Amino acid sequence: MTDIAHDRLLIIDFGSQVTQLIARRLRELNVYCEIHPFQNVTDAFLAEFAPKAVILSGGPASVIDTESPRPPQSVFTLGVPILGICYGQQVMMHELGGEVLRGHGTAEFGRAYVTPTEERIDLLTGWFLDTREQVWMSHGDHVSHIAPGFKVYGTSPNAPFAITADLDRQFYAVQFHPEVHHTPNGATLYENFVKLAGFEGDWTMGAYREQAIAAIREQVGDAKVICGLSGGVDSSVAAVLIHEAIGDQLTCVFVDHGLLRKGEAEEVVKMFRDHYHMPLIHADEQELFLGELDGVSDPETKRKIIGKLFIDVFQKHAADVGGAKFLAQGTLYPDVIESVSFSGGPSVTIKSHHNVGGLPEKMGLKLVEPLRELFKDEVRALGRELGLPASFIGRHPFPGPGLAIRCPGEITRQKLDILREADAVYIDQIRKHDLYDEIWQAFVAILPVRTVGVMGDGRTYDFACALRAVTSVDGMTADYYPFSHEFLGETATRIINEVPGINRVTYDITSKPPGTIEWE
Repeated sequence: MTDIAHDRLLIIDFGSQVTQLIARRLRELNVYCEIHPFQNVTDAFLAEFAPKAVILSGGPASVIDTESPRPPQSVFTLGVPILGICYGQQVMMHELGGEVLRGHGTAEFGRAYVTPTEERIDLLTGWFLDTREQVWMSHGDHVSHIAPGFKVYGTSPNAPFAITADLDRQFYAVQFHPEVHHTPNGATLYENFVKLAGFEGDWTMGAYREQAIAAIREQVGDAKVICGLSGGVDSSVAAVLIHEAIGDQLTCVFVDHGLLRKGEAEEVVKMFRDHYHMPLIHADEQELFLGELDGVSDPETKRKIIGKLFIDVFQKHAADVGGAKFLAQGTLYPDVIESVSFSGGPSVTIKSHHNVGGLPEKMGLKLVEPLRELFKDEVRALGRELGLPASFIGRHPFPGPGLAIRCPGEITRQKLDILREADAVYIDQIRKHDLYDEIWQAFVAILPVRTVGVMGDGRTYDFACALRAVTSVDGMTADYYPFSHEFLGETATRIINEVPGINRVTYDITSKPPGTIEWE
């Protein structure tokens, strides 16, 4: 649990796939909140955390089952406002004397419409301006009798208790999910709830910056810190924040593995060494990485080779920083949430992730993770607060294995050079058409096939490439960006004319799922 000097809201997680969205909605309202799985929320935890309000999340279980997850009874005696969502509503009713029954024709999945009762309450300020509200339902069980003290303030065809509340205790419960996009006015409901709870919206990046700097100084003291700088937004913001806190006690290690975009190494080194004047080790290890990857075509093998080499190289160069006691990482809050998941159960590995997770134990280092309370959009806001260039903090995500996973099949220096040039043209096109900030991520993949073409009066036999551009909120799901045919035609013409080695351009319109954003 983090020591945060702000009013805190506790989200008790019962396993919903969209619990993170609740936290995002609250952070957007400048309210500090934390998600904790129900099994970790004990009486002692509640006493220490001292929440100003509590939200009970949705979840896949049935409250009717004896082994279903429950909050501790002490939650309901804290004397703070509580909002139950979907399963959270059902468990609230069950624990406070109401009744929940299995489906029997009352299940609702997807879009539904809630209408109000005659009496209106402050939780619903700004709702029902058009007599009904669209919401997103996802429930099999239903509340059949509400608990003593509760009244009904909204109904839907299959949820007669869609909105209930006990105003004396400030307990509120809804059967739908106000956090999802398909409940268009959901953010208003959360805004009303935090106002009722007395939150002042004091969670800002300016305040967090000062608090984080003080925490880093207290943790590190006069010790040395090393930071694996990838050039991505997360590690860059972490590095600048830590440097502001402890100055030259920090040394960054930037590993150039030969799989970066055009001009990227020069850009990163110039910004951190010349602009921010940070101690920086530029480890040019292109020959090592490309040599080990020579002839390798399996994507998982590529990732594992790169991950192992990264650790080896980082460890070698970090030894140049004698006496370092801390390793800085750009760990974000979603990483923390996923590491203490609701179920703790195994999940399928879609692809290995490149990180330096094995380093702290090998090197006897303690971790400094100043971004571990933040979501990605908050990291970008902190970057702006720290004065990083807008063009840098707004950059599209770039994977740790770099161009290796945008080069299906065997990796060669020729293919990487072609890919770099094609990618530069593509991104230039996107910027020229003022589309960069509308897109979550865009890149070129060079395909492991050659195709016949005609240029002038001659035959060509060159590589084909695929353009990829997606829209997303958090990278968990994504859809392809709907470029116009004019844009695609213009871009294909430029790539073929300006990049020797490519004679055919395609556009990838696969969503995630079923595809992933990257090709490997």
